[in-house]
Amino acid sequence: MLLQPDTEENRELTANVQPPEWVNPQPVGRYNLVVIGGGTAGLVCAAGAAGLGAKVALIERRLLGGDCLNVGCVPSKGVIRASRAIFDARSSGEFGVRGLAGAHADFPAAMERMRRLRAGLSGHDSARRFSQELGVDVYLGEGTFTGPDTVAVAGRKLLFAKGGICTGARAAAPPIPGLAEAGYLTNETVFSLTSLPSRLAVIGAGPIGCELAQAFARFGSRVTIIERGEQILGREDRDAAAVLQAAFLREGITLELGVKIAGVESRGADKLLRLERDGMPFEVAADCILLGVGRGPNLEGLGLEAAGIAFDKDGVKVSDTLRTTNPRVYAAGDICSAYKFTHVADAQARILIANALFKGRQKNSALTVPWCTYTDPEIAHVGMYEQDAAAQGLEVATLTVPFSDVDRAVLDGETEGFARVHLKKGTDRILGATIVARHAGEMINELSLAIGSGLGISAIGRTIHPYPTQGEAIKKLADAYNRSRLTPLIKRLLAAWLSWQRN
Repeated sequence: MLLQPDTEENRELTANVQPPEWVNPQPVGRYNLVVIGGGTAGLVCAAGAAGLGAKVALIERRLLGGDCLNVGCVPSKGVIRASRAIFDARSSGEFGVRGLAGAHADFPAAMERMRRLRAGLSGHDSARRFSQELGVDVYLGEGTFTGPDTVAVAGRKLLFAKGGICTGARAAAPPIPGLAEAGYLTNETVFSLTSLPSRLAVIGAGPIGCELAQAFARFGSRVTIIERGEQILGREDRDAAAVLQAAFLREGITLELGVKIAGVESRGADKLLRLERDGMPFEVAADCILLGVGRGPNLEGLGLEAAGIAFDKDGVKVSDTLRTTNPRVYAAGDICSAYKFTHVADAQARILIANALFKGRQKNSALTVPWCTYTDPEIAHVGMYEQDAAAQGLEVATLTVPFSDVDRAVLDGETEGFARVHLKKGTDRILGATIVARHAGEMINELSLAIGSGLGISAIGRTIHPYPTQGEAIKKLADAYNRSRLTPLIKRLLAAWLSWQRN
């Protein structure tokens, strides 16, 4: 079993995405496209190319579906949803619900639900679906380049006209003395838990660390987040991070920010993290340690040198069209992208198909990339931050609408957070936007569409939004922009015109 525990749900999942009885096909002739890696980017490449008539081979050495299905987006959001349900039950008194303030979280049941739903979703990424329904030759095993246009897998040699590297990335472990000996969890192992750790130390306050820290705290773990930076979610808008930080503190999460980890040691059943802040040492004890400190590329075993493909510690090196240093081979997803998100892997896979198979010139730099951290409240962002605009010499006008000014948010009891846009000063052009709200990820798309389509905030202002919705916050940003255009001179001119009309 590649996934633990050994349960009915995980056996169903394995039967779909790494069937033990699978027999690899016998390659015949040259493939239009050979894709190494069966995560999001690889699956989209294979399905899309085959759907357009290409002869396609897909190679995966572990689990089809990659991190997203097996140890990433899908299980994490299942766990987060369960933790939100228990939080809402305990917080329902303000809505007139009585008797749930002490509601009990059944962690094993929540994990069983996640495994069951994950197994149900796995059929979409299954080897049988890709082989029988989509016409892709699926090879299970390690794919290794043996030349500029050949790949070996499980004793078979595949010839290709074009190749795609979509092997993704994995959780990185920092070189902390004693960490390996003490043991730790990553996103690849945390979803195998069947019992709730009483004390959880989370190293790293990035998206993965923050999402799972809050989820486990809501289940009942005593959670400590350890971060060397001075704020959680260090790349986000400082005001946005402050809203989430306040929520964490209210929910009993301990934040150790601006600290250095000197080492980790086991003492009995405890894992002791030796920390230092401003030269003063102290310790944090935990039952489990969860790492959330970034990702490292899956380069091992690819034989990139044999294919003349350049790479470094960050992954495979590609041009703006996603072509590697081997003109026959392209790459997409976490193996080559600075944005390690499933939706970016999907978008890059579409670029790969167009450019590799149809001589397109689509550019990775043309993508408008939104992202969201699925905490509560969520933090979603697209485009530039103020410092990004300043680095490009652009003057910015920033508009902010707090959700306390949005009627639906008041009625929902979800007034925490804000919607914010950065406009190019003197214009309605949207340079970037941040939303902090319980459903921020659902709301950022309107702003992403506007940026990607070259629509200004005025276009959003002319769009009728249903009332009452929390998405009305975006309309209020447009209204704020329109009010900013009403200068004293324009007001005087309008007043004079209206006065003349009364005569």
